[in-house]
Amino acid sequence: MAIPGLDDLIASGLRGKRVLVRADLNVPMAHGSITDDTRLRASLPTLQRLREAGARVVVTSHLGRPKGDRKAEFSLRPVSKALADLLDAPVAFCEENVGRKPLEAIAELTEGQIIVLENLRFDPGEEQNAPAFVRSLAELADAYVNDAFGTAHRAHASTAGVARQIPHVAAGDLLTAEIEHLRAVREPARPLLVVLGGAKVSDKISVLDALAPHADTLAIGGAMAYTFLAARGVAVGNSLIEPTAFEDAKRVEALAAEAGNKLLLPSDHIIAQEISAESPTRIVEEIPKGWMGVDIGPETAERYKNEARQAQTVFWNGPMGIFEIEPFATGTRSVAQGLAASGGLTVVGGGDSLSAINGLGLGDEIDHLSTGGGAALEFVQGLELPGVAELER
Repeated sequence: MAIPGLDDLIASGLRGKRVLVRADLNVPMAHGSITDDTRLRASLPTLQRLREAGARVVVTSHLGRPKGDRKAEFSLRPVSKALADLLDAPVAFCEENVGRKPLEAIAELTEGQIIVLENLRFDPGEEQNAPAFVRSLAELADAYVNDAFGTAHRAHASTAGVARQIPHVAAGDLLTAEIEHLRAVREPARPLLVVLGGAKVSDKISVLDALAPHADTLAIGGAMAYTFLAARGVAVGNSLIEPTAFEDAKRVEALAAEAGNKLLLPSDHIIAQEISAESPTRIVEEIPKGWMGVDIGPETAERYKNEARQAQTVFWNGPMGIFEIEPFATGTRSVAQGLAASGGLTVVGGGDSLSAINGLGLGDEIDHLSTGGGAALEFVQGLELPGVAELER
């Protein structure tokens, strides 16, 4: 279905109107400082266009998981300051997210000004999609823009509930781009390569089940590859495995085989005895007892890169090893370079994969960097995302 976009909303006339923007300002923080501003930068185009249209822009978001409690470490105040620096424009901040204070603060805004409201999840009504909280949010605005793809899979007050209460709604530029590129993974130019990494099969079993018969090639890395290998009866030493997921792994392999698709697993490994940068490493084809797999090996990395070079569509989610530790980052780095060199459409989702791409300075070489890890996985499976469904409705 067609989703109303920002062009249509702006064309309707927004000068002086209050526009509630559900942005994704959920950035990683350490000691009160932002460690990665990717999501802030991704929000800028929509905010800038609304400013230029003369709207009074009211930005809402969550940060972290305060679970309904007001916790200082999850305040959006420092995020609002960072947003002001990126926009090179003043950004007001309100310590409340609904009620009298934000209503009064919004009334004082002039055309083109922005205000950030305090963390939505300080109020339990946000995650509960509570009717009273939804109504309070709706009172703040004349129009609503959802630009937070990272939370579009949640039926929360700010992502689904409020869209039913405000008559004029639209998808922001970021949300529109996310849907466009991820739809191209769901309905791909072939061959389609999906590269999945991460720790546990159980965390990604639904996406594995969905993509095994859909992707021409499914390449698996990270610790979950060892569950697949162990399920085949391959010795994996002391590598992290999930014995309770062996049957799931066998089913995923069977689904790929029935569809005539390839499922690739590591044929060589970088191993260590401890998860430490100081631990000696070896490259092996078989993992001995007392050692654990910490990364895919160079032969496997080259095989995955070759698949990327041949694919017309590539989707990557999850690291190939414990990439935060430099000696264990080679496989993740190689896959990132393979995607950057691919001539097909490339889409990367998930925080760790984005960190790897950005850390290597390859962001400009990827067609789309998805800001929504969980939402992206659900979308490519064909699941309905409440935040998107409400805009379609």
